[in-house]
Amino acid sequence: MSLEDELLKQRWERIREIESLGFHAYGRKYDFTHTVPQILNEYSAKTAEELSPDFKVRVSGRVKTFRSKGKAGFAHLSQNGEQLQIYVRSDAVCPSDFRLFQILDIGDVIGAEGYLFRTRTGELTVHVEHLEFLAKTLFSMPEKWHGLEDIEMRYRQRYLDLIANPESRKVFVVRSRIIASLRRQLEERGFIEVETPMMQPLYGGATARPFVTHHNTLDIDLYLRIAPELYLKRLVVGGLDRVYEINRNFRNEGLSTQHNPEFTMLEFYQAYTDYRGLMDLSADLLRQVALDATGSTEVGYEGAKLDFSAPRRFTMRQAVVEFWKGDNRPTLDNVRDPEWLKEHSHKSSPGEALTEIFENTVEEQLIQPTIIYDYPVETSPLSKAKPDDPEFVERFEIYAAGMEIANAYTELNDPQEQRRRFEMQIAMHEKGDEEAHQMDEDYIRALCYGMPPAGGEGVGIDRLTMILTNSRSIRDVILFPLLRPEGEIGIAGRLRALES
Repeated sequence: MSLEDELLKQRWERIREIESLGFHAYGRKYDFTHTVPQILNEYSAKTAEELSPDFKVRVSGRVKTFRSKGKAGFAHLSQNGEQLQIYVRSDAVCPSDFRLFQILDIGDVIGAEGYLFRTRTGELTVHVEHLEFLAKTLFSMPEKWHGLEDIEMRYRQRYLDLIANPESRKVFVVRSRIIASLRRQLEERGFIEVETPMMQPLYGGATARPFVTHHNTLDIDLYLRIAPELYLKRLVVGGLDRVYEINRNFRNEGLSTQHNPEFTMLEFYQAYTDYRGLMDLSADLLRQVALDATGSTEVGYEGAKLDFSAPRRFTMRQAVVEFWKGDNRPTLDNVRDPEWLKEHSHKSSPGEALTEIFENTVEEQLIQPTIIYDYPVETSPLSKAKPDDPEFVERFEIYAAGMEIANAYTELNDPQEQRRRFEMQIAMHEKGDEEAHQMDEDYIRALCYGMPPAGGEGVGIDRLTMILTNSRSIRDVILFPLLRPEGEIGIAGRLRALES
């Protein structure tokens, strides 16, 4: 028998002793009076003289530390990222309670009732008068709770990561604040939250490869959405002038520190505005999100200080000139010249060539929050063309820490032009572009009823969270990122063996 199995057997046998004392190894409801953070917040400033034995508290939590000697002992209970000390003495509790305290394992979940006092060292502590057992841990916690350092185990066993690593918990608290801030700001501006299909007969709204599934009753293939865009714009046609959705998208693409096949976006649409109106709105949203999530518009990421108070703005052409690496810096005339663009790219069309040059030379240098606007029409099938330069569209993307975090544009609302754009995408697909857009007949039909001028935007929640929490990988900010299957785990068999 391995050491791990021996420890598992010992803890299983300890359940019998816990139950012989009159407790349940896996208890029921526990009526607490305070959470651990509430006690620390309300009573940490009080002196020993201000704490009264007449004031009783009931708290619960996971045993994080434990030390017992003779007829008394201390433990720390962890809850919601905070910890509080408890003190148990044999003459202050009944014999079964004290025996329960003696056989606790680190990781067990208990309830404690008593009064607050300060120890000789001044630590705020619960002087326990009654214990309740709530849940038994059968496996050992990470050694001395110094943190779970195995990266893959952290992702596979996120529950253990959250127990062992307070920093991981903080990341997901910040993520929640980011989403709450965006939702509040949009609703204050008259946006309403909606839901659109996650299984779609046609995938669209972005250029990406989809996941395919099958509906048995209808006997049709469906696609997990790559974006909610075309459905949200149908709602704008229907008169919902300001809509948003915090949505899960699925793209059948590779894994990297910036990509997960399942990810979260905020997507919103506003009638009677354009991409310049959304630039100003986006700057306001991001500034407030940084404040709400971190307390400051300046955040640290990978050793750099990023300032979200006012993002810089460049056209794509200006950015290629401004951030060109090496000698022979181009001029704006160069980046307007189709021959110069083809010389510096593998793409056939000038617009695709400019985009490739930008992606290869500029993106990684956009550390400070930056808005890049005016994109080639070839890479923007759903955007309205610029009236003075129809080869480009009214589109912008927002970058920070070298990553794209938002994409927006003035919406194309001319059904004939949208049909031509879809046909252009179909031609690109026939030439081998697997991510080109499909023809969506119903969306064109919706545009035929008249969509008001509008701007739309998608914001990557995962990447924004990475930046505002100084996380290096997208897997650090997704609770359950996609991983290869482990194979047979064998936990059920080990538990079954304990009963034999």
